[in-house]
Amino acid sequence: MFELALEPTTWGLLCLVALAAGFIDAVAGGGGMLTVPALLTAGLPPHLTLGTNKLAASFGSLIAGFTYYKKQLFNPRFWAASIVATAIGATIGTLLVDTLSIEALNKLLPLIIIAVALYSLFGKLNPTESTTLPEKSPSFRAKQWLQGLSLGFFDGLAGPGTGTFWTASNSILYKINLLLNCGLARSMNFVSNFISLITFVALGHVNFLLGVTMGAFLMLGAWLGAHSAIKFGSKLIKPLFNTVVIVLAGKLVIEAYLS
Repeated sequence: MFELALEPTTWGLLCLVALAAGFIDAVAGGGGMLTVPALLTAGLPPHLTLGTNKLAASFGSLIAGFTYYKKQLFNPRFWAASIVATAIGATIGTLLVDTLSIEALNKLLPLIIIAVALYSLFGKLNPTESTTLPEKSPSFRAKQWLQGLSLGFFDGLAGPGTGTFWTASNSILYKINLLLNCGLARSMNFVSNFISLITFVALGHVNFLLGVTMGAFLMLGAWLGAHSAIKFGSKLIKPLFNTVVIVLAGKLVIEAYLS
């Protein structure tokens, strides 16, 4: 059994990282690229890092998703197929995390996130200002299932950057404005975080004390981030999103090809 013994200074630094990650995740996604390396640096083994991060991230994504829901920027009934597909994908990904080789995935991810970065820089992240939801159709339902299964699977398998992929793919697949996009992305991130967390708990890969402590700071950061995004809109979301995807792309390239 792994015993966690951290200095008070380390605990404090992890909480500050969680605060910043919660804010970033609520606005643009990608908060896990701060918390996961921080937990690994603190000395947690990889499997315990992923599980503990899921516990902390669930707090942050819950408060962010609930904030968007309260502002009527996320409709659970309308996106029911996305919720179910994401939950299924997250369960499969988490169950495979200890058995599936992710070396190929680590090589592919930088290329995907670079494409996302280019799209966010030169494409239209918010193609419309309309608050109207997409029309339901067979192709719309197929998009929901494909997106939910793949991103839920990735979040269960790895995690960091999932919120960023949600924001980018929403922009490509659905003609919704940026705040509706963020509401969907943050809410689906909570679904995959929570389902993955349940599986990690069953496998014994969670440090509850550290996860709850960091989760409290993630909640505060997420609350601040979600309200800031709603208040400032694209003036805040687009620059922060662009920054996140560029930093994430560079980090993945270094880890996959240069380290």
